[in-house]
Amino acid sequence: MPHLLRLFLLLGLLPVATPSSAQKPGPNVQPDEAPAPTPAVYHVAEVMPAFPGGAAAFQKFLHNEVHYPDEALQRHVSGKVYVRFLVTEEGRIRDAEVVKGLGAGLDEEALRLVRIMPWWSPGQNAGRPVRVLYTMPIVFRALE
Repeated sequence: MPHLLRLFLLLGLLPVATPSSAQKPGPNVQPDEAPAPTPAVYHVAEVMPAFPGGAAAFQKFLHNEVHYPDEALQRHVSGKVYVRFLVTEEGRIRDAEVVKGLGAGLDEEALRLVRIMPWWSPGQNAGRPVRVLYTMPIVFRALE
């Protein structure tokens, strides 16, 4: 084996197929069976997901939990951080990500707040809970 190729393999830069990494069907799965379909994700539902207790409870949650980053305070940065996340059929918050941020530590703080939120009431279509991709602004105002 050439030395350069051996070096890439040692550094993990080239994928190597090994018998243990090959996918094998489980004991109850037939090889020609199709995987279970993933549930649909909606952007709008008949009943949208909601923070428990509504908008007032959400504002109280933010007021009690926010930790304004020192960098943002020193640079007088304020504004809105837009965070997108999935609300599952159970109301769990999953896959949070910043869609539009401000920097100065505010993006990380917005994600932290979303990740510690209590479970929401899930979105519903035709009376059944559904997955909803939700985007919301979190407003940061530096008080001097």
